[in-house]
Amino acid sequence: MLDLDPLESSDGAFALGFDLDLTLADTRAGISAVYAAIAAETGVHIDTDVVVRRLGPPLEVELAYWFPPERVPAMVDLYREIYPGLAIPATLPMPGAAAAVDAVRARGGRVIVVSGKNQADTERTVRYLGFEADAVVGGLFGADKGAALREHGAAAYIGDHTGDVDAARAASAVAVGVATGAFDSAALTAYGADVVLPDLLAFPEWLGGFSASPAAAPRA
Repeated sequence: MLDLDPLESSDGAFALGFDLDLTLADTRAGISAVYAAIAAETGVHIDTDVVVRRLGPPLEVELAYWFPPERVPAMVDLYREIYPGLAIPATLPMPGAAAAVDAVRARGGRVIVVSGKNQADTERTVRYLGFEADAVVGGLFGADKGAALREHGAAAYIGDHTGDVDAARAASAVAVGVATGAFDSAALTAYGADVVLPDLLAFPEWLGGFSASPAAAPRA
């Protein structure tokens, strides 16, 4: 086991950041149900299978595939009105998510959740799944997550999307990819993730050898 001293703050704590959708939370069924409800209400065809295959970017980006620009703001409002009652109860933890969060906390670390989902629904999802997070930040995607990760001192950021690699880079943190979303292990590696895990079931073992330096971080 490598020493975590390089990661520790003056009070002995360290912090790791986690993405939410398809990293900690399986939101596919809930999001699919919300889009199906929007399609039924508006009469606009939406292929929900396609939607859930490209989860990650901001809501406005996905809605723009199905609605003209002038309708997107209203559809964002409709989506967020529907989401809490329909999607939250259908959300499940990703395999190994609870154990991953617990592993960080067991070593005295802080858990920082940074998501592209809006703030209110990010908080609702974390609370519904019972994850003990020290900070929850929503409404950020890609490199824009970097400021939040820096603010909370995250030494690594764990996510399923290439945008999460960008987030880690923007925060000068170790980029840990999990191949549980749209990008497989090869794609995450090719994009430049420092570490690629098949899923969060492999995370506690990796954490046991975590080093502060991306070059020294053990690869899966």
